[in-house]
Amino acid sequence: MTNVVMTTTIQSAPGSSGYLDLYPERKMSFFKNPYVLGLAAVAGIGGMLFGYDTGVISGALLYIKDDFESVRESKILQETIVSMAIAGAIFGASTGGLINDAYGRKMSTLFADVIFIFGSITMAAAPDPYILIMGRLIVGYGVGIASVTAPVYIAEASPSEIRGSLVSTNTLMITGGQFISYIVNLAFTRVPGTWRWMLGVSAVPALVQFILMLFLPESPRWLFMKNRKDEAVDVLSNIYDLARLEDEVEFLTAEANQDIRKKKKARFRDVFKSKEIRLAFMVGAGLMVFQQFTGINTVMYYSPTIIQMAGFKSNEMALQISIFVAAMNAVGTILGIYLIDHAGRKILALCSLGGVFASLVLLFLSFSNQSSSAGAAAVSSTGWLAVLGLILYIAFFSPGMGPVPWTMNSEIYPKEYRGVCGGMAATVCWVSNLIVSQTFLSVAEALGTALTFLILAIITVFAFVFVFLYVPETKGLTFDEVELIWKEKAWGSTHINNSNNNSDSQNLLGRDNDQ
Repeated sequence: MTNVVMTTTIQSAPGSSGYLDLYPERKMSFFKNPYVLGLAAVAGIGGMLFGYDTGVISGALLYIKDDFESVRESKILQETIVSMAIAGAIFGASTGGLINDAYGRKMSTLFADVIFIFGSITMAAAPDPYILIMGRLIVGYGVGIASVTAPVYIAEASPSEIRGSLVSTNTLMITGGQFISYIVNLAFTRVPGTWRWMLGVSAVPALVQFILMLFLPESPRWLFMKNRKDEAVDVLSNIYDLARLEDEVEFLTAEANQDIRKKKKARFRDVFKSKEIRLAFMVGAGLMVFQQFTGINTVMYYSPTIIQMAGFKSNEMALQISIFVAAMNAVGTILGIYLIDHAGRKILALCSLGGVFASLVLLFLSFSNQSSSAGAAAVSSTGWLAVLGLILYIAFFSPGMGPVPWTMNSEIYPKEYRGVCGGMAATVCWVSNLIVSQTFLSVAEALGTALTFLILAIITVFAFVFVFLYVPETKGLTFDEVELIWKEKAWGSTHINNSNNNSDSQNLLGRDNDQ
């Protein structure tokens, strides 16, 4: 009986499927509230900085080598300039969760913007490669903090029924930033200072976000966590109509009172000591690992190089095809924004991985045929087959495995661990990013491009099995409904029944003693 009551309470919580079935007129749609869209768009600028920084360096490096002879003659310096931003992002992501929980999502975003602006100016004014590397490290640190903060901020301000779509706007901004970086690279190729403009111009969106964030509120859920209820209600009143607002405030107040009691027992080590949190983190971190190890950043970092490997020796042709690949990435993400709250996270990830596997097999076959064929015509036909494989890869990856890992990591953790676990998962993402991006060319040289894509295809099979077996569907669920999933996976419904019955017995005994 107790478990039925508890489940009924959660299923009737504001934003839950039961609640929305009961009050369909209170359901939010993606474009219904411009205020929420504005919050997501401004927070998503952090994602654009993330995408721009990962994309711009590929073009800038060509001109950095022209200005600095030491860079031109040293592969180590070239790799360091590229990878130092990722190293900074690893550090930023690992500390970003703690900063988020201590100072809030808004303050963390402002802090990341200041760091990014300072790093961009440092890169643009760098008199030598070593100051440039320092600027890359600083910018990476800001990107790392932003990669943790933006998804959590958007998720906590979003109605549950459109949370996936809104969080996915951050992924759209990442892919949009990558596309813009290719356009900027082309725009400044004939401007004096080339690479300094390419790297320095990234300070502009960071400054814009800083100014806009000054006028935006803190996350309402973080405010409730910090017992700042009046401020939280002001924020929520701009998101929900009066009828749903009252239900949301009542529910979050009760939830905050429970969190205050739980917070006394919560410790950082509980991420691994608590079975349900450990399971949630395993899924979140696993999605991040497979997002990177199925090869997305080999395509985004090295698409011009891959295209030249396929037989297109012209730099201009390779760059033009790469711009099309980047544009395809952004378009696919827009499709993902719609599908993630309609088809669901799990089915979207599975379909995405299925298509990615087929695309990687196509790339394997095209490069295998290229290595065994002779003549310009054969190279041309297999080259276009490789380009088709790249385009199909992006077409399948971008709507699913692009947004799904970030969306799920913003919603699968209990509130008191959301910042810490989100930061840890983002750190896993950046470490995986570093490993893949720094080993792809070496592995391709040692084993051949064809075998390298075959390895990625095999990893994709493991990713498919992981998602199928371990990733739950969270479409349309409230944070409390998601938390219940992990408790049931960890302990089973019988254990939860017994715990609740014991708790109720103690409550009844206490009331009897009072009487």
